[in-house]
Amino acid sequence: MAMEVTQILLNAQAVDSTVRKQAEENLKQFQEQNLPSFLLSLAGELSNDDKPVESRKLAGLILKNALDAKEQHRKLELVQRWLSLDTSVKVQIKACLLKTISSHAPDARSTASQVIAKVAGIELPHKQWPELIGTLLSNIHQLPAHTRQATLETLGYICEEVSPDLVDQDQVNKILTAVVQGMNSSESNNDVKFAATRALFNALGFAQANFSNDMERDYIMRVVCEATLSPELKIRQAAFECLVAISSTYYEKLAPYIQDIFNITAKAVKEDEEPVALQAIEFWSSVCDEEIDILEEYGGEFSGESDIPCFYFVKQALPVLVPMLLETLLKQEEDQDQDEGAWNIAMAGGTCLGLVARTVGDDVVPLVMPFIEENLTKPDWRQREAATYAFGSILEGPSPDKLIPLVNIALNFMLTALMQDPNNHVKDTTAWTLGRMFEFLHGSALETPIITQTNIQQIITVLIQSMKDVPNVAEKACGALYFLAQGYEDAGSSSSPLTPFFQEIVQALLTVTHREDAGESRLRTAAYETLNEVVRCSTDETAPMVLQLVPLIMMELHQTLEAQKLSSDEREKQNELQGLLCGCLQVIIQKLGSSEPTKYVFMQYADQMMALFLRVFASRSATAHEEAMLAIGALAYAAGADFAKYMPEFYRYLEMGLQNFEDYQVCAITVGVVGDICRALEDKILPYCDGIMTQLLKDLSSNQLHRSVKPPIFSCFGDIALAIGENFEKYLMYAMPMLQSAAELSAHVSGADDDMLEYTNSLRNGILEAYSGILQGFKGSSKTQLLMPYAPHVLQFLDSLYMEKDMDDAVSKTAIGVLGDLADTLGSNAGPLIQQSVSSRDFLNECLSTDDHMIRESAEWAKLAISRAISF
Repeated sequence: MAMEVTQILLNAQAVDSTVRKQAEENLKQFQEQNLPSFLLSLAGELSNDDKPVESRKLAGLILKNALDAKEQHRKLELVQRWLSLDTSVKVQIKACLLKTISSHAPDARSTASQVIAKVAGIELPHKQWPELIGTLLSNIHQLPAHTRQATLETLGYICEEVSPDLVDQDQVNKILTAVVQGMNSSESNNDVKFAATRALFNALGFAQANFSNDMERDYIMRVVCEATLSPELKIRQAAFECLVAISSTYYEKLAPYIQDIFNITAKAVKEDEEPVALQAIEFWSSVCDEEIDILEEYGGEFSGESDIPCFYFVKQALPVLVPMLLETLLKQEEDQDQDEGAWNIAMAGGTCLGLVARTVGDDVVPLVMPFIEENLTKPDWRQREAATYAFGSILEGPSPDKLIPLVNIALNFMLTALMQDPNNHVKDTTAWTLGRMFEFLHGSALETPIITQTNIQQIITVLIQSMKDVPNVAEKACGALYFLAQGYEDAGSSSSPLTPFFQEIVQALLTVTHREDAGESRLRTAAYETLNEVVRCSTDETAPMVLQLVPLIMMELHQTLEAQKLSSDEREKQNELQGLLCGCLQVIIQKLGSSEPTKYVFMQYADQMMALFLRVFASRSATAHEEAMLAIGALAYAAGADFAKYMPEFYRYLEMGLQNFEDYQVCAITVGVVGDICRALEDKILPYCDGIMTQLLKDLSSNQLHRSVKPPIFSCFGDIALAIGENFEKYLMYAMPMLQSAAELSAHVSGADDDMLEYTNSLRNGILEAYSGILQGFKGSSKTQLLMPYAPHVLQFLDSLYMEKDMDDAVSKTAIGVLGDLADTLGSNAGPLIQQSVSSRDFLNECLSTDDHMIRESAEWAKLAISRAISF
């Protein structure tokens, strides 16, 4: 097979599709018939220097894909499959991989590096291949530079793949020593230096102990700073990437180096090529991010024991940092507004300036205003655009008192520029800046309004006019109108300053959605998003006009469903439009459904609307499905018990949604809609509960479903129990064990990262919402005794949450509520259990004395329920 494998791998890359398909089929058969020998022959191909580089590279790629996959459940299968292979096979494969690292073919070396890291990612956690890192380190002193380069690259990939706690400190020290030596000025080969610098970037997470040691840290920092001055562009860029990572990972260790780093970054921003300059700006953006997080977390009040004090690096650097950033704003590119993914020095500089403004607040304003005043009226468009961009960038962070006087002067100027400036860049940035003014400095919370009866007419006229401009400018004008409407959302039901212009605004937005070029610059999407916001923030006065929108939008949705024989490109546009239209109807349903008089008139459209939504499910688009599902949820909420008539037809789509593991967002939204329907139908949902509960239990026990869907499923148990009351009895024996095992898993998460903790808290919340719904559902029923066996476990869960001390506010509120529900539903039976529970009293007292009024309210109620159940 060895000879053939080469040919098959080459054929699999052939131009001729028949040859290619046949080869792919051969590979698939070989893999299915004899996996060990398939993997061995791939490893042999990769390590054989006499073979063509194309077949070697593909062999490595197929090997890599045999070890790892994007989907979590597939990944686990592949890990198990590798672990269960015969040891002798694995030993041979690993020997081939290690041999390839010294190959003369760069592609083969690089591919082998990645495969070794994937194997290490599987084996090191299982205490296998312990000699790997030692073997690699012994290569570092070998003479051929290409072997050193590939070895460092491999070490870097391993650090990326493996969690730091799997490598002991002694090996970490050796890896870092090897890496830093490779970066050192004594190393003459640039490929080695580059591989070492990239490897350091991946190894930083392993270097906690080394960064705590002054000498080692000084040495690492010196080598990184020297590498930023390398004559080789890619090494400079990689070195700055290391500095960016260090600024977030080791912020609290930066003080001794910050002055030197400022000098290095400033020089790079001024003189170096764009990839390097971008990373140099990114360093300061990253420092801003760190300081914003610290200041938000501690609210600016530092007590002696705060673990991470803020060093105010940005504040200290302001006098030199701000001029450096303002300079970058003048380096725009001609077509950056049209290109969605554009990113250049000017954009990076403006983004960083915005972060600086959020970090230091008012102090940034006097440093930026002179630049704005000097450039805003210059003949060169670059200067006008830079001045406008600078102004827009500092509108979030400084206090309204500082900004409003400036905005009042600038507003008129900006409106004129949006109409009259000859340059599209300037108009684009001007519309963006107006949007930022309305987003941060307009709304009921501010004492001095920037929008008044005297200027609102002009503002709306200009924005509507600007929506006819080129797509990128029109899109920003829609955005400005979005925030203008949002600022009036608390205007009360009576009157909003936008009311007189409502018809005109809606008409203008609908016109935008029909523009030939509305597909460019996200224009159509922006117009619908703005229309939704205008509707959402409207008042009762304009309800009749919102009602007139319903048949219009339904007609458009109908037309998208009728379209025949579309190309795949047109079909995709159609699906996107269906999603936007369903989203728009959802907002209208929520608006009109929230007050009785409009609801009554609006429900005449419900049948037609429901029929359209069900037709959307026939399309193959996940986005359209999500939006249609959300709209149906809103309709159920508005229709209440009347929604029952749609259930016979809708139920199969509901079931399809609950089975949709691939598009897990659709599944999550469907679970939410089940909740909406429970609230609407109450016990009329009973006939469908067997099917729904069966599917939800299947979802929970599946390892293919994305973990984010599990919390809402638990909440949904609670919704169902609330709707059907004691009829939930038959599901207790299935649901309760599921809740218990999830509760045990979620109670303890010591040492988890922020993402994991956030997920764990959402899981806890879902479990508690389930307990709460089940307890409330059984309240007053003759069957409450059925819940008694589960009560000790619920209390134990509450105890362990209280002991862990890492609940967020939402969990605390739900948890104290569950304690109350337990007392309320089980009455005197629960009394003794609550009295014996370890922490109920402490938890209750803590919640009663908190600042959070939602938690306090929940606790007051729980206290009352408990005192009725026991003389507490």
